[in-house]
Amino acid sequence: MSMIKRPVCLGEIKDSFNQSGYVDWHIHSETMSVAHDSSINEESDGDVAVKTAPPQLKLPPLYVVVLLNDDYTPMDFVIEILQQYFALNLDQATQVMLTVHYEGKGIAGVYPRDIAETKANIVNNYSRSQGYPLLCQIEPKE
Repeated sequence: MSMIKRPVCLGEIKDSFNQSGYVDWHIHSETMSVAHDSSINEESDGDVAVKTAPPQLKLPPLYVVVLLNDDYTPMDFVIEILQQYFALNLDQATQVMLTVHYEGKGIAGVYPRDIAETKANIVNNYSRSQGYPLLCQIEPKE
């Protein structure tokens, strides 16, 4: 890890400008201190260089997008929804549609919350615009 001692470096830049009228942007080796230890290092003038740990990121919680059965929405329309908005192929879409039909609900996909909410809203709006009461909702993944 390389650390540039800014006050010394800036001082040299100012001196260079005052002497020659232009700034010498080359950093000289004596203005840099190289830290070899990965945690904490004491430098010659008492400064401490600390290497910060990368942040620990957690995966967002996942939500299940669920289609609910109704007596009015045609099976072909449900398959179209699954192919268009959830990128399922014909066989996968048919399987999910049959699950919705026989079990009352089926899983269209698993996504982070914002994506799941967006997909559910898009499907609900599209269904209403086509005159069907198909309901799509999200549930936390178990």
